Amino acid sequence: MSYLVLARKYRPKTFSEMVGQEHVVQALTNALTQQRLHHAYLFTGTRGVGKTTVSRILAKSLNCQGPDGQGGITATPCGVCPACQDIDSGRFPDYTELDAASNRGVDEVQGLLEQAVYKPVQGRFKVFMIDEVHMLTNTAFNAMLKTLEEPPEYLKFVLATTDPQKVPVTVLSRCLQFNLRPMAPETVLEHLTHVLGAENVPAEPQALRLLARAARGSMRDALSLTDQAIAFGSGQLQESSVRLMLGSVDRSHVFRLIDALAQGDGRTVVETADTLRANGLSAASTLEDMSAVLQRMAVLQAVPQMAAAVDASDPEAAETARLAAALPADETQLLYSICLHGRTELGLAPDEYAALTMVLLRLLAFKPAQAAAATAEKKTLTRAEAAPTAAPITASTASPVAPVPEPLRVREPQPASVQESAGLKQKPAVAPADIAQTAPETVAIPVRAAPEPSARLQPTASAPTPGGARLVPTEEGDAWYAVVQELIAAESITALVRELALQSQLVSREDGHWLLRVERESLNQPQARERLRSALEAAGHARQISVELGVVIDSPARRNAQAANERQRVAEDIVHNDPYVQQLVRDFGAKIVPGSIKPA
Repeated sequence: MSYLVLARKYRPKTFSEMVGQEHVVQALTNALTQQRLHHAYLFTGTRGVGKTTVSRILAKSLNCQGPDGQGGITATPCGVCPACQDIDSGRFPDYTELDAASNRGVDEVQGLLEQAVYKPVQGRFKVFMIDEVHMLTNTAFNAMLKTLEEPPEYLKFVLATTDPQKVPVTVLSRCLQFNLRPMAPETVLEHLTHVLGAENVPAEPQALRLLARAARGSMRDALSLTDQAIAFGSGQLQESSVRLMLGSVDRSHVFRLIDALAQGDGRTVVETADTLRANGLSAASTLEDMSAVLQRMAVLQAVPQMAAAVDASDPEAAETARLAAALPADETQLLYSICLHGRTELGLAPDEYAALTMVLLRLLAFKPAQAAAATAEKKTLTRAEAAPTAAPITASTASPVAPVPEPLRVREPQPASVQESAGLKQKPAVAPADIAQTAPETVAIPVRAAPEPSARLQPTASAPTPGGARLVPTEEGDAWYAVVQELIAAESITALVRELALQSQLVSREDGHWLLRVERESLNQPQARERLRSALEAAGHARQISVELGVVIDSPARRNAQAANERQRVAEDIVHNDPYVQQLVRDFGAKIVPGSIKPA
């Protein structure tokens, strides 16, 4: 007899055998017990969490005949009647599984639905199970909508998918949806212990923990990895062989790294990284395992009571608790963040081990205690060397040692010795030839403050707009500008409606009917017009509006653009007319970078 893999041999046959999905089992058990059966079920979740298994158990529950052939719908199928055995073996005529990954067209779905008109041949219900249903085409989805909504009383649909976001809402609304969760490592570990006990395979607990973590929430992956580990270890599971098979890093290296980082021991960090290189261990796995340990450390630091519940049989848990007590919480968070982001840099470096070393050294460089010490050792900047905090403009200056006076501040005279020590000794003017040979340096200088121009400038007939046209103010334009500003401030109009109001011109107002004009037809949408009308009516302005296409000469958008241009002009005038800026330009050949002046 051929060998049956563990994932198939230990597939649950009843709801009581399922692990990790208690919320789904409870809902289906209650529904079957109370005979409150829906006609369509949708099971979602990642690979290997039991979607197909639940479907088969549900089909057995609906068609179970009992050991004596007199049974009915039940939440505990007997497993010995012909219906249960045929469903388990895959030859029950009234249970059909369709793989939508390879049968995704409308023809395959129509062929399946043609069987819906016939009553069950052997069972109590026909059950159509469509796996990976999200891969069906739109035409195939549309073909099954009507039957899915109102199937015959003897027909049940069971859909399964790993990506429910791709399933149309018209299908979702016709189904009861159950989300099967990824398995917790503790749940996988417990189940693997039970399976290997039944198989009489000796296994070290730490080896099973490695397999449980490597499964990443999938019980099928865990059982498949266990099969591989049994073959790799010649019939037994040892931590060393499982770690070698998985290519994972020995946690002792991870704990040594975190301990060295906590102590600020750079030598141990570099030596451990060299050991990982020599043993050919994965740099990505190192950072991944470090992130996992740091996450558990952060939990213990946030909830110290959990340290008392640490599993004494797990040496990693005890070591994690020790490091959590030795490392401050803020450093733990910093190390976790750098490890997490460091994984994305491994592929960018020519050597992943060099990238790993850089990430580890970055952890040392940004260690809060060392950063504070480095800051304390820095020399305190003098007042003359400190950068100004006023609003800066950018200018090019020829001499890096030129004096930088502070405008708008009364300076107290300083002794010559102080000026020389601060680097402020006056130098003679620099010749143009020397300016050309000296590399320019960009510095920030403050300018004199000036009154901010009015936010609402009165437009004139000669005022240019960004499009080159002239803004011609009108009396209706003044009223329309005020109304639009009122609606925007009250957040009565947003998005396309707001753009329609800003880009339009009020042409006339007659008996509660306002006529607007826009230049772009794309703004003249029925929904936008109706929302604008509703906002105007709610504000007590107009009951009806009409929108025509034409040339716009006065709109709120044009007025806002003119006001922005005027503010820009005033800001540039302030900078160019500032005596200090003029002195820099005249004496040192400074230049104002175009586009660097921005109004406040």
